[in-house]
Amino acid sequence: MLPLSGERKDAKGIISEKLDSGDVIRGSSTLKRGFAHMLKNGVVMDVTNVEQAKIAEEAGAVSVMVLDKLPSDVRKAGGVARTASIRIIEEIMDSVTIPVMAKCRIGHVNEALVLQETDVDMIDESEVLTPADELRHIWKWDMTTPVVNGARSLAEALRRIEEGAAMIRTKGEPGTGNVAEAITHIKKVNDELRTIKSMYDSGDNQDLVRMAREFKVSYDIVEQTAKLGRLPVVNFAAGGIATPADAAYLMSLGCDGIFVGSGIFAADDAAERARAIVLATTFWNEADKVKEAQKMIDERQSMLGLDVKTLELRMQDRGGSA
Repeated sequence: MLPLSGERKDAKGIISEKLDSGDVIRGSSTLKRGFAHMLKNGVVMDVTNVEQAKIAEEAGAVSVMVLDKLPSDVRKAGGVARTASIRIIEEIMDSVTIPVMAKCRIGHVNEALVLQETDVDMIDESEVLTPADELRHIWKWDMTTPVVNGARSLAEALRRIEEGAAMIRTKGEPGTGNVAEAITHIKKVNDELRTIKSMYDSGDNQDLVRMAREFKVSYDIVEQTAKLGRLPVVNFAAGGIATPADAAYLMSLGCDGIFVGSGIFAADDAAERARAIVLATTFWNEADKVKEAQKMIDERQSMLGLDVKTLELRMQDRGGSA
């Protein structure tokens, strides 16, 4: 079990309430990170309406992520992508029993507060939507609702965790049906984790200080992460996952679970593909089960993948310098 330490005494998101049974604390780091732990080994599916949310729940998704448009449609539509309709979010919350998440724009504090007031279970400060602030992410310690952030490297992940993120996901390249970038990101994070772990194990504190400066984070979080040999929060994979084999491969690289969006509902066999990806994520280390999951889908019904190298819009780059 990963430690759930990392509380800040000045965190404004912690709320203490008195009930008949005693004091109740909401918004603590332990609770927010603990919620993410409850989703481990599961699949979170992007949905845009009640029908899709019900398909996701029936397929075994541990949560749904509500958007106005799927990432592939955001890419096609262009313009400014904002948080989903609150009415749609509430309809989905009333229709399913699994946790409901929703996306806000990077740096858009008030979109996040609106989602918090809507009582979503987790907020995704997402590069899929058009960033409101390219230089500053939301200070998530002031949020009572847990927040997940994307990252392409260990440095990005640790910066988001220092801001209060309760969960990290590799960004991949959303809406492409091409898993290559998600694989690149988790392998990069793993390589960098091994590097700082070796520094810690050898007692090389000076190099850990150097890495903290390079990552633009505190020494304490680098030391804690190096000691663990992995991120101090749950880390899911995301971006371009379209098949059960994609999901199983990312789980084999050390991911705690999967976010999948356009790969399901942009395909012609959404219900079967959703069940297959859940099956492959759960039994990723059993090749016969992954084979059965792969047989449940028809490659001819998969979404058309995009070559990431030729894209004009690379969503993964949004907010990356912050």
